[in-house]
Amino acid sequence: MKYLIIISLIMTTMNSTAQDGKATSESKTFSRTTRISQTINAESSVVWELLTNAENHPKWNSTVVSIEGKIALGEKIKLVSTLDTSRTFKLKVRQFEPNKVMAWGDGMGDRVYTITEVENGVRLDMNEKIGGFMFPLFANKIPSFIESFEQFMADLKKEAESK
Repeated sequence: MKYLIIISLIMTTMNSTAQDGKATSESKTFSRTTRISQTINAESSVVWELLTNAENHPKWNSTVVSIEGKIALGEKIKLVSTLDTSRTFKLKVRQFEPNKVMAWGDGMGDRVYTITEVENGVRLDMNEKIGGFMFPLFANKIPSFIESFEQFMADLKKEAESK
């Protein structure tokens, strides 16, 4: 039994490391959830500053055209993504715990960023769930977020580790 537990722990660690920087997506009838995690060799305050400074996002984040507004609890922001440059997402910051967690969203879904201290830096988890009762009617028109999530994490890791 002891060996089974040890092997299980090793496999879990290997699996999480193998998935570092790789996004996954799970589709259900009324929703889609996309997730990604990345270990970043930087202080949580550095990662937090990058995530919450709207004006600087387009300078390091190649998946964003622009973000207008202040990223703070209760504030509204306008985000234009490279996935659809003709659309402006109007989002509300719903959760904001400095250096730990931030969430923003609209009536269609929420994106949550979670920072966890780890050896030699932090682990950033980003999860986005979109959906609702009407989701099946237009789900096939929403592009996959996988490539965009992976590019975002690569950009953030590069910028945070250069500071």
